[in-house]
Amino acid sequence: MERYRFLDHTADAKFQAFGNTLEEAFSNAALATASLMWDWERIEKKVELQVEVQGRDLKQLLCSFLEEIVYLLDSRSFLLGVPERVRLDKKGGLFTLKALFKGDEYSEKYEIHGDVKAITYDEMEIVEGDRFMVQVVVDI
Repeated sequence: MERYRFLDHTADAKFQAFGNTLEEAFSNAALATASLMWDWERIEKKVELQVEVQGRDLKQLLCSFLEEIVYLLDSRSFLLGVPERVRLDKKGGLFTLKALFKGDEYSEKYEIHGDVKAITYDEMEIVEGDRFMVQVVVDI
């Protein structure tokens, strides 16, 4: 199954990520976001970080989840290799997502080839059906 695909966009980067579950689609969106900055498949899985984000709706939750990748790069020099154990819950009017990020600290053995400045709500979509699809535009 295709994890994600990039779409044409005039100034920023736009992608769609897919999954058999919403959690899998969110995980693949995380990989697409990381791929804009480094080759996530080459990152050693030496460091594990628990991640928890919240949102009033699924779009805000997705945005917060993807922003965590950029935040961890900036604050801890952490490069995501793979998100695991992604769990989505809704309690009251609030969505919560918990995940385990496996990756490594940045060093000269890794190449950073891009910069994601922000995750945007522009053209963001979350489509639920037989398969799930999320569409995201990021400011690069």
